[in-house]
Amino acid sequence: MHVGREILDLARAAGAKTTFVVGIGKNVGKTVTMRAIYEAACDRELCVGVASIGRDGEAVDAGDAAPKPRIFLRRGTLFATAREALPRSPAVELVALSSLRTAAGALLYARVAQGAYYELVGPPTASGVREVVDELNARCETTVVDGAIDRVAAVAGIPGAIVVAAGASAAGTVREAADAVAGLVRRLSVAQYDGREDAVYIDGAFTATRAARLIAARESRQIVLRDPTQIALSGKAASNAFVRLRIRCLRPLNVVAVTVASIGRERSFEPRAFAQAVAEAAGLPTFDVYAGERAA
Repeated sequence: MHVGREILDLARAAGAKTTFVVGIGKNVGKTVTMRAIYEAACDRELCVGVASIGRDGEAVDAGDAAPKPRIFLRRGTLFATAREALPRSPAVELVALSSLRTAAGALLYARVAQGAYYELVGPPTASGVREVVDELNARCETTVVDGAIDRVAAVAGIPGAIVVAAGASAAGTVREAADAVAGLVRRLSVAQYDGREDAVYIDGAFTATRAARLIAARESRQIVLRDPTQIALSGKAASNAFVRLRIRCLRPLNVVAVTVASIGRERSFEPRAFAQAVAEAAGLPTFDVYAGERAA
């Protein structure tokens, strides 16, 4: 099985031109998942754009100096990165300069002239990410973004797909990891509001305190948020809120799949049992990007 191809098919079947990969924590296989989708798109001879929220593709983690997965980009790929992150060789074709700034300097768009390893550095804001996605989509058939949960709002309301990455590095047990995935998927999958029904509109973060007040008031109207990333709930507070309140959003997201990485830096899980537990908890197609398998 080609996992990247399967995930790409799910995203395209959902009408998505952009695919965001987000994780439940660090070192859970986000970049490996992004690479798999990217390779599948290239194999289909699509014009592909790639970007990152943050920094990806460097040889070692800037925080703990641990090895990180590299990103090899094929000739013709369009990418966004900081000017200072461009390698001295091979040469790339400069496509456009941006007014956006990243942690590593000014952002630009370039096309790969010769296949090589590249670092991707993106803007720190959701609006900046939206601008990058729009620019790449205007020039490409599909765009893949190594993402972050707090900036996924950049693709809310447009044809974009979300892939959630889960791994042993982000949880102490299989059950903890599965519960974390289920909670994140549920939060990101909030349905669109119905404009024909009464609603309470929430500005800013939807916190446990706000949810408790609405539950205590026996609120039965729709609780409408701008997008799912406003939901600042977890654990029992989140479970209770989703059961007791009709939480909806103006700009929905579309979660299409989950990937798992069973080996972490401090622990590992039995691969197939882990994938199966995550699949059952999330209720979505779940793939082991390392083993190249789909959970039954």
